[in-house]
Amino acid sequence: MAEALTQYKLIVLYMLDHVDFPLTNTQISNFILENEYTTYFTVQQAISELLAAELIRGESTHNNTCYHITPAGRETLSYFPDKISDPIKSDVLSYFAEHKIQLKQEISVVADYYKTTSQEFAARCQIREKERSLIDLTITVSTKEQAEAICSNWRRQSEDVYGYLMDLLLI
Repeated sequence: MAEALTQYKLIVLYMLDHVDFPLTNTQISNFILENEYTTYFTVQQAISELLAAELIRGESTHNNTCYHITPAGRETLSYFPDKISDPIKSDVLSYFAEHKIQLKQEISVVADYYKTTSQEFAARCQIREKERSLIDLTITVSTKEQAEAICSNWRRQSEDVYGYLMDLLLI
């Protein structure tokens, strides 16, 4: 089992090393589960151990966690170039070739909410590109439901809102 868990950790590191943006827990899990490499719980154990060893770092929101490989993770991956089979490497690279735009868009449009000190809710909506914000908009509302609606609509309509604001503000 320890050998297999090491394999799954290396797959996660390999995935994170081959993109220039973070991947969500869901994205990593979906790839591994769709290819039937292991179970959901084993993936989560591998990710947890990578975090504990500081080979990856995570950023959490209400609905997901995004992971980045650390320099120590890259170094560790370099020690085991032959521990990931060529077919698995090919699966990873094919997956990224086919889904990279979708994966990048999922990670670049961020929406989350939190309760403010005045007992209202703030919905924070962002569009990120390579860890910098193109837009970072916080809207304060009175209910949690309103904040959730803003976050949900932002994920679907962020491009339109961003385009509208740019048109409006650059005139």
